[in-house]
Amino acid sequence: MAGILFFSLLALFIIGIPVSFSMGFASILAMIQGEIPLQVVVQRVFSTLDSFPLMAIPFFILAGNLMEYSGISQRLINLANSMVGRVTGGLGIVTVLTVMFFASISGSSAATTAAIGSILIPAMVKRGFPKPFSTSVQAVSGELGVIIPPSIPMIIFALTAGTAISIGDLFIAGIGPGILISGSLMLTIYFLSKKNGYGLQQLSKEEQEAEAQLTSWSGRLQAFRQAILPLLMPVIILGGIYGGIFTPTEASAVAVGYAFVLGMFVYRTLNRKNIMEILRTSSLSTAIIMLIIGNAGLFGWVLTAEKVPDLVADWFVSVSDSPIVFLLLVNLLLLLAGMFLETGASIVIMAPILTPVAIQFGIDPIHFGIIMIVNLAVGMVTPPVGVNLFVACQIAGLRIEQILKSMLPFYLVLLIDILLITYLPQIALWLPAFLK
Repeated sequence: MAGILFFSLLALFIIGIPVSFSMGFASILAMIQGEIPLQVVVQRVFSTLDSFPLMAIPFFILAGNLMEYSGISQRLINLANSMVGRVTGGLGIVTVLTVMFFASISGSSAATTAAIGSILIPAMVKRGFPKPFSTSVQAVSGELGVIIPPSIPMIIFALTAGTAISIGDLFIAGIGPGILISGSLMLTIYFLSKKNGYGLQQLSKEEQEAEAQLTSWSGRLQAFRQAILPLLMPVIILGGIYGGIFTPTEASAVAVGYAFVLGMFVYRTLNRKNIMEILRTSSLSTAIIMLIIGNAGLFGWVLTAEKVPDLVADWFVSVSDSPIVFLLLVNLLLLLAGMFLETGASIVIMAPILTPVAIQFGIDPIHFGIIMIVNLAVGMVTPPVGVNLFVACQIAGLRIEQILKSMLPFYLVLLIDILLITYLPQIALWLPAFLK
């Protein structure tokens, strides 16, 4: 039955069937071959979706879209620009810093790339950065949207890993890796800009005066005041969860209420038309994710019935009993999967298989979840299906092959970051341990 499951899943992927339907159809074929009653299909899908923590996903999606439509992107950009705008490679570093701010609100990589890239890619080109480099900076920065909390993939991992994992602990554990990756990207942009003379386009007198005002202490204070309310959202979410005030699901509902009040009554940028568009977009994104999770629950049930996780564990142990070798093999597998599969689909397929094996090797499941998400986030900026590449290239009007050369230094930096996060678990685990 396991052979039918994986062979049919691969065949459905090859002919272009969407991931969620591929998992469902493959599971049904395996069940027919195993003479399992098909009413189990409905039971398993329903029981998978009948979960209170799952409600956090539509709420966080809605909160992120409300904040995006509330026009906060420019406020966050002004804040980042006031802090580092005059550094060598300033606008490139501003891009990473702004994405860090926006990622702590959005929880979505593609949304972060679109919201920030539409403003900063043209601004970087105008300032003298090559368009392929500007596009690469935005694409690679966008992956922070799923690493810095709140993160929708972290919620999916916690619910599908097959063991009790705290969503709040995962959120907090993402902060250290997020800072590491952000810092390494900023340093890379700084050295590449200094070496190649990027960002030296002369500004007009008016633009120079505006930049001088923005980067003055009074300008920085004003930019901070304009951005403080959006930046309070992650403080409220994470502080409320770790303070025991509300659960992650309740925190997501609080985030929606907070984002709505900001957009409707404080900034007054929301109206009936864009609220309907926000609801439509959020509903569509939620439906896609829930279809994946529901069918993944059925897929995982078939895997468990066939004892596939046990077989995988036995195979890894037969290769080596070293956690170092296991993590190296997992990294290679996840990087390869991220190149071809959407992040959520990769998590729901592999988390229930690999997480129990990781626990047998003595690896903390929170640490393993961060390893999985960071690896798959890199898949968002690698062809052929890197969603951030497509979004950034669409904004810039470039083809993916036109930016691959400028992406190479960033790929090298991200691989180093993955190895550090993998083999130095305290990067992810020190903050959750400190807060307990």
